Amino acid sequence: MQLATSFFMVPESVGRRLKLLALACAALLIGALGGCSTYSAYRKCGFGGCPGDAAISAEVRGLFKQHPALEPPNLLYVQTVDHVVYLSGVLNTDLERQTAESVALEAPGVARIVDSIGVSNER
Repeated sequence: MQLATSFFMVPESVGRRLKLLALACAALLIGALGGCSTYSAYRKCGFGGCPGDAAISAEVRGLFKQHPALEPPNLLYVQTVDHVVYLSGVLNTDLERQTAESVALEAPGVARIVDSIGVSNER
């Protein structure tokens, strides 16, 4: 089956891939826009980051591994700056996005979550 785009016809499977790629790019761009808060954390903690940020990111990634719904083919990225966890990537459903956010909040030392996760609705 062909999927119409604004300029040409593409197979439906390619259209899905393009949609997923666009969502992933949008999520990464939104995550990059958190740069203003990153700069203030740099001024506070220096180039090496705030103490404990790397451990928080590792803990969140470990908690995600305990939830099979959050594993591949989903794309999920974690970055911690000044105890604020930034989540980005693409998950299949809004329920998975909510699960990722609540699981990340369980990690010790997390002050808050900034959720920039896109939802593909592929399932």
